[in-house]
This record gives sequence, C-alpha cells and structure tokens, in this order.
Amino acid sequence: MPPFMKDDIKKKDEERLSEMQREIDEELSSTSSEQPAVPPSANKGKVNAYANIYKQTAEQTTPTPEGEAFDVADGQVTDEGASNGDADLAAENTRLTEQLKETDSSLKRLRADFENYRRRTTKEKEDLSAFVTANFMKDLLPLVDNFERAMAAEDNDPVAFRQGINMIAGQFWEILAKNGLSKINTDGAKFDPNFHQAVMRVEAPEGVEDGTIVAELQKGYMVKDRVIRPAMVQVAGN
Repeated sequence: MPPFMKDDIKKKDEERLSEMQREIDEELSSTSSEQPAVPPSANKGKVNAYANIYKQTAEQTTPTPEGEAFDVADGQVTDEGASNGDADLAAENTRLTEQLKETDSSLKRLRADFENYRRRTTKEKEDLSAFVTANFMKDLLPLVDNFERAMAAEDNDPVAFRQGINMIAGQFWEILAKNGLSKINTDGAKFDPNFHQAVMRVEAPEGVEDGTIVAELQKGYMVKDRVIRPAMVQVAGN
C-alpha cells in the first residue's frame, strides 16, 4: 500500500477511535445514575478492549475507493480512471482545435470571396456607367453638328437660323426620349404630390374642381418611372 494511503487510513482510524471513546463515555455517564458505581479501572479496561479490537480490524482491512483501480509497480500508483479522463479531454481538445481551424479557414475564404465580389461589382458599375455615358454622348454628336451649322448661318440668313434651331430642338428631344426622359403631365390633371409640387393655391375658377392644376410654372421630368424633377404648379382651391 502506498505511504500516503496508510497515513490517510491511520488518520481516519484515529478519528473513529476518538468518536467510539466519546460514545462509550457518554453511555457510561448516562447509566451511572441507574447502576451501581463501577471502578474507574473497569471502565478504562473496557475502553482499551474496544480500542484494541478496532485497531486489529483496521489493520486487517485495506479499503479501496469504489470505481478506482490502483496498480502498484516500482513504487508508482496509476489512476486508470484519471488517465481515461485525461485521454478524453485531450481527444476533445484536439477535435475542437481542428474545428476552430476549419471555421477560421472557411471565414477567410468567405471574406476573400466577398472582397472579390465587391471589387467585381464596383468595376461592373463603373464600366456600365461609362458605357451609358459614351452612348449618350454619341447620340448628342449629330445635335452638336446641327447647332454649329445654325450658328454659322445666324448673320447671313435669319430664316435658316430659326429653322436650324427648330431642327436642333426636335432632335434634342428625340435623343432625350430615346434615353427614357419624359415630361410630367399637368394639363387639367389632378394634383398628385408624387409628381407635382404645389407652390401656390388660387381660387378655383367656375367649373373647376378643387385640387385641379390650373397653371404650370415649371415643367417636371421623369426618367423611366423615376421622377427626377416634380412639376411646379398652381392648384385650384376654395
């Protein structure tokens, strides 16, 4: 038996012996009033007898904690239960470490993919914007040519100059319409805050309902279905 186990058992035996002696003393004191007096030497002998019996029993028995197996070899003690527990903890630690490495690697790949996607989409937007701008400028080139011709004929022929201006205006609106620009209707329309901006409210003329647009102060425009400038209007109201 290992030395540390002997010391532990010896300590427990001494505690039990003290407890047994205390119980015997209490029993003797409680019965002293009912029984004839017993010589102290007799009581002492009884205590010593109990003590000797307990010591002999303790020396003959070597308790082993339940669930633990001790292997004594070369003066060393091996706790198989603790060894198995350490092995399980080591295996769990290894598994969690590998899982953490895999998660970190996945996170890095995901971050790299996102950065590549962000750069790619940014470049695509820039390329698309440049492409749209180039096409719009290309559509404006014939308009610039006609404007230069009209400016050259200004001093010599006022009629040709006016015709050139009208041609430029018509061509200009064709280019704007081609790129999705359209005017917001205000002629006899009901006021709609999604398309109109009321800057003045006037008394409704006879036969005109409240909320009807009676005058347009500034034209409004849309590109596709998006309002880029609301129409500035006067609204009839009582």
